[in-house]
Amino acid sequence: MRILVLGFTGYLGGHVVEHLHALPGARVFGGGRSPDAELDIDLTTARTDGLAKTLASAAPDAVINCAGSTDGDAVTLAEVNSRGPAVLCAALREAAPSARLVHLGSAAEYGPGTPDTSVTETSATRPVTPYGATKLAGTVTVTTSGLDAVVLRVGNPVGPGAPPTGLPGRIAGLLRAAGPDPDAVIRLGDLSAYRDFVDVRDVARAAVLAATSPGPLPHVLNIGGGRAVPVRELVRTLARTAGFRGRIEEDGGGSARSGAVSWQCSDIAAAGDSLDWRPSYVLEESLAALWSATSVRPEGGRAP
Repeated sequence: MRILVLGFTGYLGGHVVEHLHALPGARVFGGGRSPDAELDIDLTTARTDGLAKTLASAAPDAVINCAGSTDGDAVTLAEVNSRGPAVLCAALREAAPSARLVHLGSAAEYGPGTPDTSVTETSATRPVTPYGATKLAGTVTVTTSGLDAVVLRVGNPVGPGAPPTGLPGRIAGLLRAAGPDPDAVIRLGDLSAYRDFVDVRDVARAAVLAATSPGPLPHVLNIGGGRAVPVRELVRTLARTAGFRGRIEEDGGGSARSGAVSWQCSDIAAAGDSLDWRPSYVLEESLAALWSATSVRPEGGRAP
């Protein structure tokens, strides 16, 4: 089976490639702007005809699109998260119309959740940030493309290699810098929100299952931990894992990308039914793996 992974050097893409390499009979191609890419593909600037020729040369049976951006201005987000999937779908229709497309979306597409309620794939999408809105635009393009395509709406990924652009990776970096100093103080924004955290390795496994599943799949599947976790709990657990002896203070601020959403939790039953997928790591295991990998963490802001 020939599988093309776009964004293969990113946080999620790297784990997807690792899982694919353990798949018997898989021929994995990396596509992107990296010098290590077998296929030179930049979805932010590619034209449909040129990209179609590149895809035709690879003749993929499946494409897993992990390319995305969580940070940057609205133009950057739109180029990567909205234009990228659009040109990819257009090129696939020309070059490989029978290929399975697995696109990594985001739970941010749902927008604010209701406390004590899990969102299903049929729940309303009401993104409140440019990030969520551009990811939703990409999802709509994929689900209406007419291709054999599925969008995996990923919760908040956590685990080894988490980048500093996300909260878990940023906290791990701050804890590493603070060291064992009992007088160290880490000042953070408001930690009262609830998030659905899912191990990055479980996300990768879901993507591989979706790419290799023999039958048709729903247009959208939630991939998350299936429970809402207080962000404060994640921070304190990671601090204990790190042996942090100092003090954590909250100043009431928050990130523009997530501050307007105080509750997030995904219903993951459909992924279990369609892919026989369920999370295999608990949060404590994910944070332990993140901490042990912090010193060799890759930089970058690419994610779903």
